[in-house]
Amino acid sequence: MTNDDHAGDELPRSLELLWGRRERPRRGPRPGLSLEQIVQAAIELADAEGLGQVSMSRVAERVGFTTMSLYRYVEGKDELLMLMQETAGAMPQAAASSAGETAEEGWRAGLERWARDHLQTFRRHPWLLEVPISGPPVTPNGLTWMDRGLRALDGTGLADGYRLAVVQLLTGYVHGEAHFSRELHRAMGTGAYDPVRYGRLLRKVVDADRYPTLHKMTSTGFFDEIGGYEDAEDFEFGLQRVLDGIEVFIQKHGGHPG
Repeated sequence: MTNDDHAGDELPRSLELLWGRRERPRRGPRPGLSLEQIVQAAIELADAEGLGQVSMSRVAERVGFTTMSLYRYVEGKDELLMLMQETAGAMPQAAASSAGETAEEGWRAGLERWARDHLQTFRRHPWLLEVPISGPPVTPNGLTWMDRGLRALDGTGLADGYRLAVVQLLTGYVHGEAHFSRELHRAMGTGAYDPVRYGRLLRKVVDADRYPTLHKMTSTGFFDEIGGYEDAEDFEFGLQRVLDGIEVFIQKHGGHPG
């Protein structure tokens, strides 16, 4: 085997930085700027105005330096975006400190906490939902989330492939619910969706022949009473149903349904 066989195994420069295998850029000739400041300024900009407003020039303006000054610290916007995601998407300190309790509390309680903690990360930084998924986790904080989810399934008897599939399933659920909630609240904020008027709107367009079940529910006034999307309540309902399914799967394919 030649060295060329491992040529594609080298970490990209940005990952080398995150893993501490590339020296962090030192302060430039002008004091008062650091990589941490740049990343924090970008996160604050995304929190305030959305990910679409983040650019090297806007971040430079926020930290009070020229755009070219930023390139001493990051190679470009793609690297900055990865650093933002890694920093803002880190597991909350309280969750990280209690991660060791997972095995003792049982797989279901462990995954419940994992899912809720993950959701709160999206609640604090909604723009994380817009970051393109480029592959499985490879960053330190991304792998921390992955490891904690897998660790919750210790003792279930599930094969490694099944454990990974369960974590992927829950990741998709949390991401999907967080995205749905954000978009629905956006629609309510612009007036595009009004839960109070939704039932009246349906009665104007739903007919019994084409939508027999919806027509029956609309006629009883069901959609006049359900109100808007309740973030916590609706998330918990879906989470518990997903976990119910996982429990059945563990009983069938695992050893100890905890």
